[in-house]
Amino acid sequence: MTDTPGTQPEVWVVRHGETDWSRAGRHTSRTDLPLTSDGETAARGLRSPLEHVEFATVLTSPLRRARDTAHLAGFGTATLEPTMIEWSYGEYEGLTTPEIREHVPGWTVWTHDTPGGESAGDVGRRVDGMIERVIAGGDERTLVFTHAHVGRVLAARWIGLAPNEGRRFRLDTATVSVLSWDREARAIGSWNR
Repeated sequence: MTDTPGTQPEVWVVRHGETDWSRAGRHTSRTDLPLTSDGETAARGLRSPLEHVEFATVLTSPLRRARDTAHLAGFGTATLEPTMIEWSYGEYEGLTTPEIREHVPGWTVWTHDTPGGESAGDVGRRVDGMIERVIAGGDERTLVFTHAHVGRVLAARWIGLAPNEGRRFRLDTATVSVLSWDREARAIGSWNR
């Protein structure tokens, strides 16, 4: 997948800080949890790598953990971006992978259904729309506060991979990643820092 926009916009991806459920490995999509105290501290720590970077646009998932991370990182006026909400896990909301595997051996969000939730393709389509808007907008740099799985799908789609290839991009809490370019091709500038 190549592009030749007038400018080559970067997307800086920040995963929210830790919550009780992220610490426990529970699938957390629409449950609107607050950050833990460690998550708040880590979110404040994001100020340093971000404060000297100029962003034309700052977006955040509408969920509290992403909004609070944006605020604590110094971006309290971030615009809500519904496409960056976490993957909907449906009936698996709040469960860990081992708990799900008790009933569905070998289950992963990347390869199996999530009853009542989204598929990798569903998440990929909404991420594709956001990528198209960013590129068409021509802003030099966009900052996005988001979640683990949708952020990983964003990385996969940015470089032209299928949505389920997001499984290859580990994304820890309170980290900064940069989706960039290598000449005319979209590329990963840095990841999970």
